[in-house]
Amino acid sequence: MSKKQKTQPKPLTGQALLSKVDQLETASKEEKARECGYYTVTSKGVERVNMMKFYNALIEAKGIELDNKQKPNGRGGRSASYRISVQSNGNLLIGSAYTKKMELEPGDEFEITLGRKHIQLKQLDKEAAKAE
Repeated sequence: MSKKQKTQPKPLTGQALLSKVDQLETASKEEKARECGYYTVTSKGVERVNMMKFYNALIEAKGIELDNKQKPNGRGGRSASYRISVQSNGNLLIGSAYTKKMELEPGDEFEITLGRKHIQLKQLDKEAAKAE
């Protein structure tokens, strides 16, 4: 158990954080974080400024969304894992997540190149595919 020699204030959030940062405009970023309560005191009495928590609180206070939120009208579902398995019938199925991402349409053609431990698909030009 670590013993804190100094009580730590509750870190500021929201509008209070933004106001305090504006007041401390000439201070360094470490001083701003410390003044806003984003530090811990170790058992030996050393102050450690937690810049990551400070930055995350600033981003949240500004209302910036960094996480990918699901679109309100979008469907849920699985995300592309970029891994597939051979099916019991020997086929490799490339899911619609990949074909949509590449904006592929039914009838698009590919050249298959087999390597020692890989399979490469190269999309053929639509004009070149029609000429053959």
